[in-house]
Amino acid sequence: MGPSGDVYERSLVVMARNHVLKQALAATGLTVADLAERCEVDAKTVERWVSRGRVPHPRSRVRAAEVLGEDVGVLWPEVVRRVVKTGTDRELVGIYPRRADLPRPVFREAIERANSRLWFGGYTSYFVWLEVPGAVTTLAAKASAGADLRFLLGDPDSPVTAERDRVEATPLTLATRIAMTRAEIAKADAAIPVRRSDRHVAMSVWVFDDEAIVATHIGAGLGQDSVTLHLRRAQDGGAFDRYVEHFESLWADGKPADPQD
Repeated sequence: MGPSGDVYERSLVVMARNHVLKQALAATGLTVADLAERCEVDAKTVERWVSRGRVPHPRSRVRAAEVLGEDVGVLWPEVVRRVVKTGTDRELVGIYPRRADLPRPVFREAIERANSRLWFGGYTSYFVWLEVPGAVTTLAAKASAGADLRFLLGDPDSPVTAERDRVEATPLTLATRIAMTRAEIAKADAAIPVRRSDRHVAMSVWVFDDEAIVATHIGAGLGQDSVTLHLRRAQDGGAFDRYVEHFESLWADGKPADPQD
């Protein structure tokens, strides 16, 4: 590489230096070697953080920030910019071509994290009992702790349900799956309100505190074939709030039902 190339490369290194990290080291009186020892990494690695602007691995970032008494976002603001969305899609955690593509831990962990509200707005929510281990026990505990649990199920007697059964053409009818869900709810031995409606036959909404999973049915596909969104509330009047309003509207118009009838 010629002289001009050397100058250009050196200028890039200078531009990439992490001056905030360098100042934080100076403020604490620590050397590169000191920080390396406390972060359990090689001194050359820390030197690259400072002189070349390299971003450490998450564990090292957190440890370095603790040692220096700074926020990770102050030392490495680019990390925050990567993970924090500011556009209209900032509430979108993930989108999946089919509900079956949603990693199973997502639904289970959302249920486990929720403490204030757990709203099940699936026409049958039948898959919950198959894919979430110990769901009955978990929901019973949430209900006993005072969480707002609600099940908005399909109306097995509605002609809308009969038509959907005709379209899906599967041996396990919607009415059967609804009945199975009611039986599982009954096992919880807790006061979990259940209402019936036929207005959500084509779209299911599950709300767990500030998270929501929304499945929109496609053609003659089953629920597992629905395009699925995973949302997390980040603003007033955003997509999350709109889906919550949708659920509340359906709930208000739903017919109360005993889960054991």
